[in-house]
Amino acid sequence: MRPDPVSINVLALCGSLRATSSNREVIKAAVELQPDCMSIKLYAGQASLPHFNPDLEETTDLPDKVAELRSLVQGADALLIACPEYVHCLPGSFKNLLDWLVGCPDFPGKPVALFQATERHEYLPAMLRDVLTTMSAQVIEDACYELSAHSNKLTTETITRDDRTRASIEGKLKLLVKAVEAGRV
Repeated sequence: MRPDPVSINVLALCGSLRATSSNREVIKAAVELQPDCMSIKLYAGQASLPHFNPDLEETTDLPDKVAELRSLVQGADALLIACPEYVHCLPGSFKNLLDWLVGCPDFPGKPVALFQATERHEYLPAMLRDVLTTMSAQVIEDACYELSAHSNKLTTETITRDDRTRASIEGKLKLLVKAVEAGRV
């Protein structure tokens, strides 16, 4: 039982659809290591989002999956994003997710921490920051974390078992808490 009530809700978005994604494992590790005052929920509906179509945003009824995503974003105090690079770019399904959030009235100003599991991200870090900044997100640089991964075989256990990695993730999550709390003042 947690001694303090959960006060910070974080929506985690994984840019990969791969079941064995190292980025998904980093998010799962963050869930295990989250501070007592935090609750991280991993969004699982990315694959079922319809293709972005701006005409649909002009209707009174958004597709159900889009409305659900936007509702989750509305209820989150912050976002945690872990995304791989694919062909020097954002994976298409994740770009589609972000496109649906452009018109989300609750997205601008949302604090975001970026966690990435790879050493092969040559273009993605700057590109993702540029997209998120264009969308008016507040990327919390101090809370961002890059885990050097030599393969796509990371597991939650191997991540949380490593003392240095565990301490880094815990520290970054605490910095995200601090940023969210500072924004509430």
